Amino acid sequence: VQLQASGGGLVQAGESLTLSCVASRTIFSRNAMAWFRQAPGKQRELVAAITSGYDTYYTDVVKGRFTISRDNAKNTVYLQMNSLKPEDTAVYYCAAGPTPLASTAVNYDYWGQGTLVTVSS
Repeated sequence: VQLQASGGGLVQAGESLTLSCVASRTIFSRNAMAWFRQAPGKQRELVAAITSGYDTYYTDVVKGRFTISRDNAKNTVYLQMNSLKPEDTAVYYCAAGPTPLASTAVNYDYWGQGTLVTVSS
């Protein structure tokens, strides 16, 4: 397994959750890292991404609530999610891909297995 995501769970609206994704050293050092999510019946969408140079991108609906970060010593990317809303409910996937950052899933070569985040109202 080249990408291993964890940290999902069931929380109430307004609460916080942190997702983690451990990657192999080779993949982590050579790629931008990203979090996508896919809700039932919807397309997979980019939530946040970070380059090896720590440039970041956030989709508008999570700006100010989510923070992406990476720990190069641990080959790990994190997604800190605050003020969660029911509409954040989805399976969250970590992915490794190109720089400059790409917004579509097809551009990412490596994927984790997904972790379910459920936010109750």
